[in-house]
Amino acid sequence: MHGTVGSIQAPHATRDPHHVLKAWIAAILWLIVIAIESTAWLSADNTSRILYPILHFLFGLNWDQFGEWHFFIRKGGHVIGYGLLSFFLFRAWRETSPIATELAGKVKWTLRWSAIAVLGTAIVASLDEWHQSFIPSRTGRWQDVVLDTCAGIATQVLILFSAKWF
Repeated sequence: MHGTVGSIQAPHATRDPHHVLKAWIAAILWLIVIAIESTAWLSADNTSRILYPILHFLFGLNWDQFGEWHFFIRKGGHVIGYGLLSFFLFRAWRETSPIATELAGKVKWTLRWSAIAVLGTAIVASLDEWHQSFIPSRTGRWQDVVLDTCAGIATQVLILFSAKWF
């Protein structure tokens, strides 16, 4: 394992010199998406104005039924959004890491890349909720930070399993 702790080896691959830039651009663009989603534009009141007519038309939901669906759709958005952030951060750190440079694509996963991705996800989730606490139409909830961080951890588990078996 070439001296790396907690790594999974991949077949030898040549490295495109633009991978680092591409990986970080994807992560930065996703951070911008999260920042936009953190604004008043995507508060529960505003998303309900869009989602209620759609769900009412498609499924015949009335307003009382919509509240529960709206909650789960919004929390599902947290899981998907922060899961993707964790994935993009993992890719960016994998491409940036000296281990990746030394082994030229032979290592697919390390605990270091995964841990940094989860830590980055938790930091962004914390800053996002802190920011939302200052917006009158939003709330900053520690429970969302936990949900977002768990989504990041789950994503890293999926990356580990895919690195082991594919």
